[in-house]
Amino acid sequence: MSTSLPRLVIAAPSSGSGKTTVATGLMAAFAGRGLAVSPHKVGPDYIDPGYHALATGRPGRNLDAYLCGPELVAPLFAHGARGCDLAVVEGVMGLFDGASGQGELASTAHVAKLLRAPVVLVVDASSQARSVAALVHGFASFDPEVRLAGVILNKVGSDRHEAILREALDESGVPVFGALRRGADVVTPSRHLGLVPVAERAAEAVAAVAAMAELVRVGCDLDALYAVARSAPSLGSAGWDAAEALGSLPRPAPSRDLGPRTPDGPNGPNGPDRTVEDKPRVAVAGGPAFTFSYAEHSELLAAAGAEVVTFDPLRDEQLPDRTRALVIGGGFPEVYASELSANEPLRKAVGELARSGAPVVAECAGLLYLARSLDGRPMCGVLDADARMSERLTLGYRDAVAVSDSVPAANGTRVRGHEFHRTVVEPGAGATPAWGITRPERRVEGFVQDGVHASYLHVHWASVPQAARRIVARATEVARATEGVTPS
Repeated sequence: MSTSLPRLVIAAPSSGSGKTTVATGLMAAFAGRGLAVSPHKVGPDYIDPGYHALATGRPGRNLDAYLCGPELVAPLFAHGARGCDLAVVEGVMGLFDGASGQGELASTAHVAKLLRAPVVLVVDASSQARSVAALVHGFASFDPEVRLAGVILNKVGSDRHEAILREALDESGVPVFGALRRGADVVTPSRHLGLVPVAERAAEAVAAVAAMAELVRVGCDLDALYAVARSAPSLGSAGWDAAEALGSLPRPAPSRDLGPRTPDGPNGPNGPDRTVEDKPRVAVAGGPAFTFSYAEHSELLAAAGAEVVTFDPLRDEQLPDRTRALVIGGGFPEVYASELSANEPLRKAVGELARSGAPVVAECAGLLYLARSLDGRPMCGVLDADARMSERLTLGYRDAVAVSDSVPAANGTRVRGHEFHRTVVEPGAGATPAWGITRPERRVEGFVQDGVHASYLHVHWASVPQAARRIVARATEVARATEGVTPS
């Protein structure tokens, strides 16, 4: 199977050049023309895809050649873009910046080559004149396999400034697709880990996306950009499919005796054709405090036979009825520590679920929520550990291996993950750690106890789909023991 979907990669010489403004504005402007736009983000970032989703009405999808491997980039792209008229991919950092010490791996340039997509370079021109041509020439010639189709000039000061920039770039032969003026209308507030997520801003985020769309609509040649997107060659890749990803995996053995087994097959404990009432319910934390998740995780859980429901730990005082497993991803619990702590009924319910042996899988923010305390405020008390804010930013890709059997990973499972936090958990590992970090440094990290797996490491399950299969299998055992699931 192949796709000839029109597509653009929006890149920049460096972070802070305006990629998010331009990419989100383009998504919203093209969507405003009636196109179905598929939004994508290079790298592990969770926040920008929230703005992309707001701009397009579709889930923001990440394309990470480090976390998922280069071989999954095109399939995941094709999966997210099914049924769309155009895909816009926002890059990460500078065009050629990838995983530290790994050459081009996971860079925007690497992903653009994997997608055979033309690149548009967003250049911060606020302190440049004719030198912009030298800068763009360098990026256009650095890697001949990257097709630099043109530039969008950002933070242009005046008509005269724009004329100077365009004249210089005319000499270089690189087309200019737009010039965006400096303006205060596009406000995307930041804090200690980057932009404030969409879920925390509501009306302000909607207004910001609308302002980005108008800025791009007025300042860019949308017709020329769409023509460039349509010039992308056919991409010979079948779309990723959650059911297919799970289909070749062996079914995990029961983790413990929780009652009589029921048959496998489409209506068995892991079958997607079971009725909703028979499916184990997996609750996924959401709301403003827990905004970091990959869409593919819920898709894998559903394909493995779960009913996936979301809940908001800031608002909901109980877990959803019939919850048999809990997934708590990343976010900003430190910002909402008082509110999370005040919701004592939910903290108690989470603790009871964890103590029952049900699967509870937590990453980063989830780890903090399961701790005994966060900045001195009581949390769920599932883990014998305390969390606090720190001045030090921990950021980067990690290679890791499971050092014990746990719900999402068998002992010896190798994964690639990402850490991104300004908090510290003491101790950093339990009596049974979750992971042994093998690169860039060697250490153990995280907590495994009965059905609980808690860690700072963010892992993309598309690269380890067995994590979803194992979670649902354990949840099925819990449901069978609790509810008495009957054979079909």
